Amino acid sequence: MNYAVYPGFSIPELDNNELTSSELVQRHLADSRVVKALHNYGTKGLLEMFRPAGADDRTALPLHGDDATAKKEVADLLDVLGFDAVDLGTLAESWRTGPNTPLYALAYTEQPPSGLTPQEFVAYAQQADAVPVPAARVKELAAATVRGPAGFQL
Repeated sequence: MNYAVYPGFSIPELDNNELTSSELVQRHLADSRVVKALHNYGTKGLLEMFRPAGADDRTALPLHGDDATAKKEVADLLDVLGFDAVDLGTLAESWRTGPNTPLYALAYTEQPPSGLTPQEFVAYAQQADAVPVPAARVKELAAATVRGPAGFQL
């Protein structure tokens, strides 16, 4: 549910920031309960950073959704997987954790090499060493994020 801009391909509603990619998915899956989670963290981190509830170095992951029950179910799943959940609001607010934001992989890894293409950045983020990020830091970064252009803009 992360939008990537490619030459010759455009989704005007996303390009103009009228919708988030998550809202567009919800629109297409109208009978579903969409929750955006686990989209901003690499697989290596998921395998290495899980911790028991209450651990000092437990990592928190954001989630967004329009259905409170569905968000609770996803938060419970994240807890079972060994992560705290931080509810950052609706699907309309999910841009706060999408590509080109501090919470899209960057908060959870060391600084990536410069000059990466979007594909190279995703590959880097998937395999980079993870660092723990507490819930308070997730909230702080989300609150400070400014909305920019939609899609990967590296």
